[in-house]
Amino acid sequence: MRDGHDDLDSLLGDLSPVLRMLGEFAEVIDVDERTFVMSDETKAVRARPSRVDVAVHAGVSPQTVSRVSNGHHNVDPVTRQRVVDSMRALGYRPNGAARALKSGRFNTIGVIMFTLETFGNTRTLDAIAKEAARANCAVTLIPVTDPTMGRVAGAYDRLSEAAVDGVVIIFEAHLLDDAEFSLPPGIPVVVVDSDAGSGYTVVDTDQAAGARQATQHLLDLGHRQVWHIAGPPSSFSAAHRVESWQRTLREAGITPPEPLYGDWTTESGYRHGLVLGRMPEVTAIFAGNDQMALGVMRALHELGRRIPGDVSVVGFDDMEESGSFWPPLTTVRQDFAAVGRLSIQKLLSKIDAVEPDAADRTLIPTRLIVRASTGAPPRSPQFESKG
Repeated sequence: MRDGHDDLDSLLGDLSPVLRMLGEFAEVIDVDERTFVMSDETKAVRARPSRVDVAVHAGVSPQTVSRVSNGHHNVDPVTRQRVVDSMRALGYRPNGAARALKSGRFNTIGVIMFTLETFGNTRTLDAIAKEAARANCAVTLIPVTDPTMGRVAGAYDRLSEAAVDGVVIIFEAHLLDDAEFSLPPGIPVVVVDSDAGSGYTVVDTDQAAGARQATQHLLDLGHRQVWHIAGPPSSFSAAHRVESWQRTLREAGITPPEPLYGDWTTESGYRHGLVLGRMPEVTAIFAGNDQMALGVMRALHELGRRIPGDVSVVGFDDMEESGSFWPPLTTVRQDFAAVGRLSIQKLLSKIDAVEPDAADRTLIPTRLIVRASTGAPPRSPQFESKG
């Protein structure tokens, strides 16, 4: 039985006059996985090496060439190497456009994000890239300089035109133009770390649960008040943590003090740590991330406040370095890898769905990691603040 590509090769000879005529209107013509380049001078047809050419050169079937070019693992190493050598010798390159036409998939995921400077965003993007690679998908990243709906929509349009199968938006900041998050219907979308609304599939860390764990841990140790150094007011995650910290204190009968807002950096934590460290009534500080907690700890050391003898400190994220702070930092662990993996899994499910699936919101659990930076308050605090 003849392979379909054999039939195609024999047919192409008959089509040469037609292809020459088409050459007057187009420089490149794709037929299945064979690309025909039209010469400017003669308009003669020059065929790039096809899958059949590679198969003949390597002494294997076209199906074997296809399996190798698509990264399948059911080809023995010796045969795979022979096919790869033939591809290189002939200058063969798989035609991605033709494959996309056959499968309906481009095997490319778009990612839109506001910044790569934060620990959480870089770890989430790393997990997205790894999970996409496991699904044999490439990733196209478009950073958005200004968190406005116009910029997000523009990036979405660019990705729509760039032949991606779906888009993940890491959308951790409130829009500066106060616009409602809304994208035109088209390619599937999953949103990470956001209040995107009920119309979108959202994957996020359970920020509220993490803040409650941190605050309750300090209360359970006997502290009568917990001060909070929050992330920037524009951040969704910072806002969720502030609300949960306040709620936890109020449920314990404590009036929360005003939060101090930082920018996720060690320097902002240090500045606020110098202020809080000079207040003798401060015995417990919950920092919005580990980097700000590190700044707080530096300030307390400089002021001669013992950790945790005088002041307990809790962070949020559980960076790899957190266990090497002095003392090792009690913190809330976020599973950025799980957020990235699940966002890609949900997006691929949407891409493969015959009918549009319903939007949903999935929260990844957090976990309190208790180390040496927290303990009971001093026996005789000079001042206690309780609502």
